Amino acid sequence: MKQPDTRRLIFRLFLPFAAGYFLSYLYRTANAVLGPVIARELALSDSALGLLTSVYFLAFGTAQLPLGVALDRFGPRRVEAALLLVAASGAVIFALADDLTGLTLGRALIGLGVAACLMASFKAFSQWFAPEQQAALTGWVMAAGGLGALIAAKPLELMLGLTGWRGIALILAALTVAVALLLWRLAPDKPSESQRGSPRQQGAGLRDIFSSRHFWVYAPVGFCFTGGFMAIQGLWVARWLNVIENLDGPAIATRLTGIGLAMLGGFLFMGFFATTLTRRGVSLEKLYRAAMTLAFSAFALICAYPGLAGAWLWPILGACFSLSNIAYSLVAKAFPPALSGRANTALNLFVFAGAFGLQWGIGVLVDLLRSNGWAVTTAYRATFFTLLGAQLLALGWLLLAARRR
Repeated sequence: MKQPDTRRLIFRLFLPFAAGYFLSYLYRTANAVLGPVIARELALSDSALGLLTSVYFLAFGTAQLPLGVALDRFGPRRVEAALLLVAASGAVIFALADDLTGLTLGRALIGLGVAACLMASFKAFSQWFAPEQQAALTGWVMAAGGLGALIAAKPLELMLGLTGWRGIALILAALTVAVALLLWRLAPDKPSESQRGSPRQQGAGLRDIFSSRHFWVYAPVGFCFTGGFMAIQGLWVARWLNVIENLDGPAIATRLTGIGLAMLGGFLFMGFFATTLTRRGVSLEKLYRAAMTLAFSAFALICAYPGLAGAWLWPILGACFSLSNIAYSLVAKAFPPALSGRANTALNLFVFAGAFGLQWGIGVLVDLLRSNGWAVTTAYRATFFTLLGAQLLALGWLLLAARRR
């Protein structure tokens, strides 16, 4: 297949999709800085704050299966540009809200609106680039997300003092509209054979995915590890650092910046070296298993010895998370290109179901334990150990499946 000029393609396709994923990750992690301020202003409990932050993941995850069908049928440009306008409206509602109901509605619309940002990128890459190039492109676009996480740390905390959280939400709304217009005007379309199928035929492909043993190797890890990290990074790491390590707001923002830098480093590693490693026979599946094992070890040390090198263990966890996204390539390669959008969104459904359920569930369990007389530090540690136990089961399942193969 003849490819267009690479520079022109990067400008017209890669950069707009990367900008969309940058915004998606900025929205996703902003509440780690904004959440405590909003909670104090509106007197929200931990469970209410967990619900407010995690409803983003609920809306995001709920959209994944119909999103996969839409991406395969209508193409990534149209789908993402339209949904980003929904995200912008959610940001405006969030900025103007005065109670938990309005904030939750706005946050849900934001989650729905950015639901296509990463999956649309994957779909576009599968249309325009050779398979051996896609792992590197995935690393590059996720580096844009890592940059969003970085901006959502110390820079966002500094901006908070200038504009307040409502001003930040309105600025994000304007940026989101700008990226939607950029995608609509610049990103190229490539009609595929799958677009001509009926909605019923498009939906039938989901049965093939969910009946695949290969898919179920990765789904539990996506739920517990990738979703679990997103749940913690997006909110609870800030509360953990405050309650367990007694850090104040600026120190927490600095620690979050370290996590963001580590994530960005992992994404850049994939961008620079993924294609080279694949061509030299390095198994991405082995790299993925090693990263998840290291992530489990780092999180176990954080839970057991929270004062032990936390400044290093949290960034290690962030770097491992950036490598967890190899799973999307590993899942998609087992299915034909016409199913690539649905295969990735099916896995993303489990990732965001984990992010929603675990982020809200952590707040609920902490409040439950505290209402039964547990000290706040003990409640947080017990809750994090509960997540660690679920990750142990998922990791065991992954390693057992690899041994059987």
